[in-house]
Amino acid sequence: MTASDMTRSDLRRQADALGPWFHNIDLGQGIWTAPDHFLGDYPRVKWRRFADAIPADLTGRSILDIGCNGGFYALEMKRRGAARVLGLDSDERYLAQARFAAAHFGYDIEFRNLSVYDLASLGERFDIVLFMGVLYHLRHPLLALDLIREHVAGDLLVFQSMLRGSRTVEPVAEDYDFWDMDQFERPGYPRMHFVERAYAHDWTNWWIPNQAGIEAMLRASGFAIEAQPEAEVYLCRAAPVPYGPGAVYPARATSEQRGGTR
Repeated sequence: MTASDMTRSDLRRQADALGPWFHNIDLGQGIWTAPDHFLGDYPRVKWRRFADAIPADLTGRSILDIGCNGGFYALEMKRRGAARVLGLDSDERYLAQARFAAAHFGYDIEFRNLSVYDLASLGERFDIVLFMGVLYHLRHPLLALDLIREHVAGDLLVFQSMLRGSRTVEPVAEDYDFWDMDQFERPGYPRMHFVERAYAHDWTNWWIPNQAGIEAMLRASGFAIEAQPEAEVYLCRAAPVPYGPGAVYPARATSEQRGGTR
């Protein structure tokens, strides 16, 4: 059954069977996937505020959507003519939603179950990388940015993170004396808030930066910030990594090793 001959009740039933959805996608015929979202028409309400900052014609471009969720941004990239769109997520429920939405609109979009920590396995770079609403769900956020820069960012990074704390951004010195501690008390100093238990009823919210903190992390990972078209959204270009060796690769224990300890 194609989207053109699917009845409204069929569409509603199939969308509901894949729920709950976090992305509120308009499937047509008055059917929305998450009409009661606590953030409203999300993420479209955010997309509208920075959509004009993304090229309207993506013909021939390759797009990587890391943490694609239900596929909203991947769909928008394909609507703009992107030649290749790859969406990644580690949640099979979200991937099923994204595949359903792409098939409904007749879009050729690939979706894979892959973590941001495994980006090296892709073996390719993309013209545009989307990393939207993922960083604060990670236990190792700076590593994630390092891996994006090292393995998949070919040019443009479209980045979004929840921000909390001060929106003030103060200049940071090249170095500080060991006994100089006043800067740590200033609201515009880069910082990350660690969530030990849960935030917004979500135990996967681990690290939440302030504005100075996220801008510093982007620069430290080798991204030059070109624009901030929305309060939480940054457009960045791949740039030289300014300090340190970049991404690290912890060795994983074998199954036998894991079985011997707890």
